[in-house]
Order: sequence, then C-alpha cells, then structure tokens
Amino acid sequence: MEAKQVNRILVVAGICLMISSWLCCIEAAAAAAAADENEETKFKKILCAKATSDCKNKTISELFTVDKFESLFSHRNAPMTHAQGFWDYHSFITAAAHYEPKGFGTTGGDLVQKRELAAFFAHVATETSCESLMAQTPTAPSDSATKWGLCYKEELSPDSTYCESSLVYPCAPGVSYHGRGALPVYWNYNYGQLGQALKVDLLHHAEYLSNNATLAFAAAIWRWMNPMKVKQPSAHQVMVGKWVPTKNDTDSLRLPGFGMTINILKAEAECGTGSDDKQMNQRIAHYLDFLDQMDVGRENAGDNVDCSEQKVLNPSSSAST
Repeated sequence: MEAKQVNRILVVAGICLMISSWLCCIEAAAAAAAADENEETKFKKILCAKATSDCKNKTISELFTVDKFESLFSHRNAPMTHAQGFWDYHSFITAAAHYEPKGFGTTGGDLVQKRELAAFFAHVATETSCESLMAQTPTAPSDSATKWGLCYKEELSPDSTYCESSLVYPCAPGVSYHGRGALPVYWNYNYGQLGQALKVDLLHHAEYLSNNATLAFAAAIWRWMNPMKVKQPSAHQVMVGKWVPTKNDTDSLRLPGFGMTINILKAEAECGTGSDDKQMNQRIAHYLDFLDQMDVGRENAGDNVDCSEQKVLNPSSSAST
C-alpha cells in the first residue's frame, strides 16, 4: 500500500474517532441534562407539595372560564326565572379576586382547586335553583335539573322580617332580613356580621345583597371561607384538606368531604336524617354534575360525599347565614 493511501486512512480514522468522541460527549451531556431536569422536576414537586412560592397554582379565571360558568348556569336568564340579567361571570371573578390570595379556588393544584369550585357552586346552585318550579312549566327547557341555579337573587314573598333582638346588631326600622344572595343570608345578626366583614352597611341596607351581584358573590365566598364558630372548620378548609377532624368529630362520623360542607352550611336542615333527604341529595347531584362539567369527573368527588349519618355540627341553630 502506498504511503499516501496509508496517510489518508489514518486521517479518516482520526476524523471518525473525533466524531465518535463528539457524539459520545453529546449523548453524555444530554443524559446529564435529562438527569438534572428529572432532579429539578422532583425538587419542584417537593416544593409544590409544601406549597412554597416556587410552585404557583393557576388563578380561578384560568381554571374556570366564562364558558364553564355559562354551562353550569345555562338557564339562569330564561324568561321564566326571577333574576334575569343579574348574575354574571364578571361579578363572580371580581368578587373572587379578593379571596384568591386567601386560598379560595387557588389551593392544592388543579384537581383540588376545581373540586372546591364545584363544591362551592353546588351549594350556590342548590340554594338559588328554581328547578322544581320549572318542572311545572311546559315551556321550560328540560335538559338537566342542575342547570337552574342562580334563578333567584332573594327570597320571594317572605313570611317574616327575620328580626331578632340583638344589642350588637339591632334591627333597623323598616328593614327585612329575609334571604338574599348566592348563599342566602337570613337574620339581622348575620347581616350585621357580614356587613362588618365586607365593610358595607348591610344592617341598614340589606337590599344591597339583591342589588349588586358582585357583593352577593362576595358575601357567599366570605361565608364559605369562614367557620360558623371558633375552632370549627370552614367549608373551604374541608374541601382543600386543611381540616383535621377531632376525636369527637370522628366519633360523630364528621369526616373530610363534601358531606361535611353540607353539615357546616345547613346543619340539621339536611344532615343526620338518613339518606333520603331530598335537599341533601339535590346538593350532591349538583356537585357530581359540576365535577363532570369542570373536567374533573364524579369519580374524583372524594370520600364522604353525604352527611346522612353525620351528627350535626351546630344543632338547634340557624342553618342558613
């Protein structure tokens, strides 16, 4: 073999070795980067689990769009409803923005966030539904019994002014404290407490709750976020896993789940009376359907969905705020 051919072969072989080493380096670098990325991902998941600032949950408007709102409450503006044009998505988002930093709809990642919103809206829809009335109206749409929420903004033809003697929140002359809002508020002392929290004079102007949708939603969210009594859980704490039952709670079958939120908000009106309570079952039906509509699925409803066997948390007290 001539010297030139030998040199050419050596040069080519050298180039091949260089290329091979280069490719090996690239593969090694890629493997190292993947390992680093995996470690970083694991680290972020740990941070996320600890709810640090390194892991930011989505906002309510990112998870719950106007299309979802319209789907959940698609019949609220039907001609036969009583609050046409009152409730809207913008009013809810405006009200919710104040409570998002406090965890409302922003705690625990997508699944927990959506589940809390579904639970909240299930209560709202049940309280403001006119489905039973629409069932008697031949011209009413009949696609779903859960789509009639936000049909009302206040109690119609109340048989009481819901005024009770109170030194802290005395009744204002001529004011009726009947049910108003997305989670209806009753009684002067509840209007007074709520108004104090929202910095609005609801004691003298209870009608504000039925005149302003943003305020009505804000009142409902405030009720959701705050316990009925000190050392008791709020509905929010229950739905995002921040409530640990006491031994007394466990013995009373009060366990984390949607059912406990019914116990908190409705007490003996719906809980502890067995599985046939119609209103409790309507609440659960709304919750399960809303989970489906929010792409969570009713199979992810969580445990303890009903309160049929739970001992009432606040017996012999006003079940509605």
